[in-house]
Amino acid sequence: MTSAQNNSNPHSQSLAGTQVLFLAVAAGVATSTSYTVQPELRRIAQDLGATLASTSAAAGLPILGYMIGLALLVPLVDHVPARRLLPAQLSFLGLSLGLVAIATNVMAFGAALLVSGICASTGAQMSTLAGKHSSAGRRGRALGAVTAGISAGVLLGRLVGGGLADRVGWRAMLLIVACLCLSCALGSRVLLPRTTPHREGSYFATLASMPRLLLTHADLRAAALAGALWFFAFSLVWMGLSLALALPPLGRSPTTIGLYSLAGAAGIVATRVAGQLADRFGSPRVVLAGLGLALLCALVTPFILGVAPLMILTLALFDTGLFSAQVANQRRVLSLDPRRPAPFNSVYMVIYFVGGSLGTAVGGPLVSSFGWPAVGITAAMAITAAGGIGWAKRRTLATPAEALDQDAA
Repeated sequence: MTSAQNNSNPHSQSLAGTQVLFLAVAAGVATSTSYTVQPELRRIAQDLGATLASTSAAAGLPILGYMIGLALLVPLVDHVPARRLLPAQLSFLGLSLGLVAIATNVMAFGAALLVSGICASTGAQMSTLAGKHSSAGRRGRALGAVTAGISAGVLLGRLVGGGLADRVGWRAMLLIVACLCLSCALGSRVLLPRTTPHREGSYFATLASMPRLLLTHADLRAAALAGALWFFAFSLVWMGLSLALALPPLGRSPTTIGLYSLAGAAGIVATRVAGQLADRFGSPRVVLAGLGLALLCALVTPFILGVAPLMILTLALFDTGLFSAQVANQRRVLSLDPRRPAPFNSVYMVIYFVGGSLGTAVGGPLVSSFGWPAVGITAAMAITAAGGIGWAKRRTLATPAEALDQDAA
């Protein structure tokens, strides 16, 4: 579908810059809610009269909920108007955080967090909307802005949550974040365009068709597998790093380890630039360039763990490469069918997060058993595999609009 066709579609309305900015901020707020309680787990466990192990397990439920939301709620973008869908989901997110704040036992705490994680998947709905309501020539730029917001939510959720909790307590902190979600719900009702979704079948028919998308769209399979591989590498490196820095001989403090996450700020900036480059040169080139940078960084990390400035710089470049690849790859997925991108994005994000979850699970045991160098080597192998998929599919994965981009370049 060309840009002109997209803009003439009565079911579509291009987003203005202020609307894209709002989606980026709201996506960041929603995504951050899955991480805000993590710095305060010891204090929360004491307040709830629970063990640290059970409280930590409960604090991991938002990520499970997020994956459920990716599978079940993101497809609603093609069936419910955005001015109804986003306010409702953001409101439920705020209310569920309120329930977390008043929880008196770990079961109630975990159950409310699970619901909040499901509702936090609205960030993925916003990225779908950004791609759906943008012309082919500006899709990457809009998606890059919303992805930057999501990345900022992941990065800042722990920092802001921990800082607020230190000042006002974890319960009041959650109520403040809940109010922010409700404010975003109101803003989405006012700012988002009035659009009628392009429906092809019922919502349940869409859910039933999603597994078939993987069977019938080789381009989606390749994009999802590549994305899962590099998110595996990303999660593996960051989980392994936390443990490697804490263990002898380095023995870094939790505060110092937390500061390493600020390296991810470079990746946030990169998402916007990567989207613009993908619009200009096509997604495959940006994906391969980003993976090449990340591969180089992964190969360097085994040798520089103890050199903090060099390690932080390398992590910043590592995140820049993978975040750039993610924006370009997701732009490609959303371009497969611009009239109904939600099920494609839903399938892609579920597989993407499965890869990230496996990386998180493997990171600790890999460091404990084989040491930090094994993390860098394993991450490099996963990135190489993702790059191989991208290289093999660099032409067949290009949408018609992207093919024109490549020819022009």
